[in-house]
Amino acid sequence: MNIDKIQFNHIAIEEIKRVYENFKKEIEEKLKEFRELGKNGSKMEIFKELAFCLLTPQSRATICWKVVENMINNDTLFNGDAKELLKSLQGVRFKYKKSYYLVSAREKFFNEGNPIYYYIKNNEDPYKLRDYIIKNIKGLGYKEASHFLRNIGLGSELAILDRHILKNLRKLGIIDELTKGFNEKTYKEIEKKIKEFSKDIKIPMDHLDLTLWAKETGEVFK
Repeated sequence: MNIDKIQFNHIAIEEIKRVYENFKKEIEEKLKEFRELGKNGSKMEIFKELAFCLLTPQSRATICWKVVENMINNDTLFNGDAKELLKSLQGVRFKYKKSYYLVSAREKFFNEGNPIYYYIKNNEDPYKLRDYIIKNIKGLGYKEASHFLRNIGLGSELAILDRHILKNLRKLGIIDELTKGFNEKTYKEIEKKIKEFSKDIKIPMDHLDLTLWAKETGEVFK
């Protein structure tokens, strides 16, 4: 992909570059925090990120993070059953399904006979990791698995195609229209386009994701 050969929205590109410069230091600090978590974080701290990403589909990320912190404070995230977790999922869409997803993920993640945690800690190929996580953790699709891996410092080249990102991709001219769902083929095609675009404008892919989030929300989050 070459910016000179594609009909991109150059005004939108310049706006993104300005946002990136304004938030660059915060973005670098946040990504460093993610890498430190993946390298030195405890099993519980890493599961906390997994739980957060399980809750985010069609729900506000800021609310989901508060919910996760509340579940830690009331001792349900690591010890509550689905009914107890459900009481904490206020503001989260599809909370009935997600309460069971959390229990299932927790059982697999902390089961010493299950290799999920150890596979994550001992495999540095983000694409293999993502496929493995999607296959083994119910409730995680490509977006959520990519989000989780980015948040533990292992997904710097993975796309997180949430509505904020898709809105900007359309404005930039990278995609033609918004869609609510992706199959594997479409997701990877868009991911490839973002990777090429990121290279063209000289903003690393994980930096670009947080830049687009900051552009829409005014803050660098998760």
